[in-house]
Amino acid sequence: MKNRSLDIVFIGLSLSSSWGNGHATTFRSLLRGLHALGHSVLFLERDVPWYADSRDLPDPDFCVLKYYDGVSDMTSRFAKALNDADAVIVGSYVPQGVQIIDAVAAVRSGRPLFFYDIDTPVTLAKLANNDEEYLARRQVPLFDTYFSFSGGPVLDRLEAEFRARNAAPLYCSVDAGQYRATGEPVEWDLGYIGTYSPDRQPALERLLIEPARRLPDRRFVVAGPQYPLDIVWPVNVERIEHLPPAKHASFYSRQRFTLNVTRADMIEAGWSPSVRLFEAAACGTPIISDFWNGLDRLLPDGEAITIARSTDDVIAALTQTSDTRREAIARAARARVMATHTAEVRARELVAHFASDRQRLRIPQEIAGRLTESVA
Repeated sequence: MKNRSLDIVFIGLSLSSSWGNGHATTFRSLLRGLHALGHSVLFLERDVPWYADSRDLPDPDFCVLKYYDGVSDMTSRFAKALNDADAVIVGSYVPQGVQIIDAVAAVRSGRPLFFYDIDTPVTLAKLANNDEEYLARRQVPLFDTYFSFSGGPVLDRLEAEFRARNAAPLYCSVDAGQYRATGEPVEWDLGYIGTYSPDRQPALERLLIEPARRLPDRRFVVAGPQYPLDIVWPVNVERIEHLPPAKHASFYSRQRFTLNVTRADMIEAGWSPSVRLFEAAACGTPIISDFWNGLDRLLPDGEAITIARSTDDVIAALTQTSDTRREAIARAARARVMATHTAEVRARELVAHFASDRQRLRIPQEIAGRLTESVA
């Protein structure tokens, strides 16, 4: 029997603009995977000026994208879609998230409702400090499944401490059709892409800026917005203010190594792979990364990644790694990512999770049948 299409509604921070957020890249990959499997997705995004002024994907061809002005506007205009969908997934950092969740839960009236936390360690730190910016602690048990960007022990904590009915990992992924080596000449010895974050900056100083100072004959690059004007960049560090996803593959392909730096909350939680890891690996660019628990299980140190804890570690990687060794590390990382972290793999995991949980979830029989047949 032909697999049946599911109707899925996502309410997320942003799909249209990747400016200053990593959510757009994560959503785009997952939704492309769902589209490739034949599923229909409606993505609802709050219309805010800072994204409206910098939309790099205003009209996606893999889903329907609609904007809303506020809670009442969304629930009135999209009530039928929210009620009829096979599944509704609310993301983290959605503006007015607490009110949105309450409103959607009322519309769904017991039908499948899920949360996708692309910031799990940050979310839990907020909730522990009674900061309910986009999710209230009382709302965690509302979701049939709490999908988490982070895996490992954080899943147990979600269930034991925050009373999630079911916590499951849903890592980010890479669109294999968008990310591949471009064959362009190498321009930089080491590069980094990421929006400025105060808790990441010390690691960026240690693992890129200081190596640049000590290796004045090497070339470095940092891409991303919101860096303070008072940062003193070495003359051999090129700055790119914003790099849209369409240019990421070219950016990675022009680096001898790329750097991955992780936010403090995610280092503490572990098992929180950045989409940048998967993007760089898919492009065949060897990765230097700071360490967190679980990283060496995803990409073994010395085999598929180079883990650096100090400036000297980065300098050694840049000056002592042969091209043959560097290429072998890149090939090993790419093989692992292509096997387990592509958009289509992640989309299959999501749909399979819907189906496997149909007995536990409060799902009407006709929807349960569609969920089952979609992965048959």
